[in-house]
Amino acid sequence: MKQAIPSAQRYSLQTDNGKKIPLHDEAGLASMRAACRVAADTLDMVAPHVKAGVSTAHLDALCEAFMRAAGSIPATIDYHGYQHASCISVNHVVTHGIPSATKLLRAGDIVNIDVSPLLRGWHGDTSRTFQVGAVSILAQRLVGATYEALFAGIGQVRPGATLGDVGAAIAAVARGHGFSTVRDFCGHGIGRVFHDAPQVLHYGRAGTGIVLEPGMIFTIEPMLNAGSHHVKVSSDKWTTVTKDHSLSAQFEHTVAVTNSGVEVLTLSADERNKAFC
Repeated sequence: MKQAIPSAQRYSLQTDNGKKIPLHDEAGLASMRAACRVAADTLDMVAPHVKAGVSTAHLDALCEAFMRAAGSIPATIDYHGYQHASCISVNHVVTHGIPSATKLLRAGDIVNIDVSPLLRGWHGDTSRTFQVGAVSILAQRLVGATYEALFAGIGQVRPGATLGDVGAAIAAVARGHGFSTVRDFCGHGIGRVFHDAPQVLHYGRAGTGIVLEPGMIFTIEPMLNAGSHHVKVSSDKWTTVTKDHSLSAQFEHTVAVTNSGVEVLTLSADERNKAFC
């Protein structure tokens, strides 16, 4: 008797750096919708708690409790030795900021919270940059431009488009606002595997790269810096900061390529109410 092939084991004929690109069927997409809803709901829940005087460890604990109550587990715990339910990156921290009881938010900070719940074997993944109280005009501009860049990239996603189209659209928004796009990190395929093919660069040339096909699911997660795009990884091997200590912001959504275009799987409640993609 033949064994049923799991939905994530269909693959594109294309490869990315030699790695096969999964194509998910409707059952896989339904599972991803559920995992991604937990991710989005986690950030909706924690948003009111992002305020001056709160520690990043407290925010992490809130995220973990919510994800577990929803029947998922934080995929980041024990991932290559990481021991927290989220990554929380403040101001000049670009990504992978480690939650800490001694890191207290201050008015004027910008803070990215990145969560990845694992629900019944499927990974959700999303992040948002929050503003703590009144922030500088530069910080407001940077956060707004990063969000704009995210949706510029998402707007390119459809069958027959390329990942180069996505990256070029993101980079154009960044340049238009006078900001730089981080090149050392990228989006990624996701499903049963946390980080899968294809790699999704946030810069590039339109019309080049992997051709998008229905069933592909991946993250788009641009990181924009107020200064140079150069970054460095701290001695803890996780925390990544801007080399020039300029501010950095990031937004991330998980998206699926559909027969007719794109479905954004990690929309917030506000975004769903505004009828985004």
